[in-house]
Amino acid sequence: MLRYKRDILIFILFSQISSLLMAQGNLPYRDDKFFHFGFSLGTNLMDFGVTQSDSVIGGQIYDANVSSLQPGFSVGIITDFRLSRYLNARFTPTLHFGERSLTYVGRNALDTTVLTIPSIPIVLPVYLKYSAERYNNFRPYLIGGGGMYIDLGTDKDKPVYLRPLDVFAEIGVGCDIYFSFFKLAPELKFAIGFDDLFVPISERTEGTISENDKKFSNALSKLTSRMLTLTFNFE
Repeated sequence: MLRYKRDILIFILFSQISSLLMAQGNLPYRDDKFFHFGFSLGTNLMDFGVTQSDSVIGGQIYDANVSSLQPGFSVGIITDFRLSRYLNARFTPTLHFGERSLTYVGRNALDTTVLTIPSIPIVLPVYLKYSAERYNNFRPYLIGGGGMYIDLGTDKDKPVYLRPLDVFAEIGVGCDIYFSFFKLAPELKFAIGFDDLFVPISERTEGTISENDKKFSNALSKLTSRMLTLTFNFE
């Protein structure tokens, strides 16, 4: 009896949500505004493109790679400008909290070490958003652009020191979902940085690092930034 009542309740709830999403007329003039604001909440996965130095360090050569991706948190502000029926320009400054883990494996002996590198980047991107025709209360879109990356989490006393500035390009997909009082858009984007973020020990002007920790830098030649973000935009 309880299971029967539960099934009825689930069916009624699903029917109400479906009718809300499929009903015609939710926010019919929202996309006609010249500009509007919003905010985004989401998660990120930070990654590195790693180039190894293949240097001999204490009789050992270390292979360094990102072995796992750790989810982080993202929050941003949206400013949207309507350019045409299908095209919008967007400026979305976003603060990300995340980290990357580099695993160092010695080639000549069983020597494995994991180094975690935290990052708190502010990204300042400008995008072009190309939307398809609206179907009921759904409107898929493509988005692309780029901008500047400023990492507030760099530390010259860490074994691996990263330059705080980077320039990146980003592409993604999303879908606007129109509700009665707001528009929700799940959006998935991939960003790739163009600059080498890695600062060799010979180029450090400040900070201290122990002799034992120098192997983490000496095993690297170049690091570039990559990031996958899943955000939920409220507009």
